[in-house]
Amino acid sequence: MSALWDDPAQHPGWPATLAHGEVELHPLRRSDADAWSRLRRENEAWLAPWEPTAQADWAARHTPQVYRAMRRAADRRARLGSSLPFAVRHRGRLVGQVTVDNVVRGALRSAHLGYWIDRGAAGQGVASLAVALVCDHAFGPVGLHRLQADVRPENGPSRRLVQRLGFREEGLFRGYLDIDGDWRDHVGHALLSTDLPGSVLARWRQSAPS
Repeated sequence: MSALWDDPAQHPGWPATLAHGEVELHPLRRSDADAWSRLRRENEAWLAPWEPTAQADWAARHTPQVYRAMRRAADRRARLGSSLPFAVRHRGRLVGQVTVDNVVRGALRSAHLGYWIDRGAAGQGVASLAVALVCDHAFGPVGLHRLQADVRPENGPSRRLVQRLGFREEGLFRGYLDIDGDWRDHVGHALLSTDLPGSVLARWRQSAPS
């Protein structure tokens, strides 16, 4: 008899590769350890204000060895059906990640959405396209009904991203997460599988810069 995490029926929609135009998403790869480490170190000033508080300094938290440990943990969660961790590539280059995490089945069929993008790829529609592809996958093959994205009020670009894709603001969570050295407020946004008449990708096409 197969174990729970070896039964695809328990975690539909994973593993998966998603693509549109010059953007591709796929499960985290062992071969990306050096590229991930370099990318994260180069983006410290860009990403650190939105990252969880940690005792180790930024460089120590973003070595190839840390990536390998993170990837193994993410792979275990994916095999258990509680997470869908995607790497994001633009024109073949690793530029970020999108993760559907804390997947709950049963009557709720909900998950949380998180993402980060290389500063050099920001403002080109790469992040919003990647998120749109993941949302459609989560509502389709994965079978979820609700995705929640919690964003700090100060993070204007990220709030605009989810709102352009149809996420609705649902409320303020006070002192919600320990981020960048303190307990930070977050604004909760959610998208339901029934919110858009078409796909999230179609919504992205409507809002994408010409």
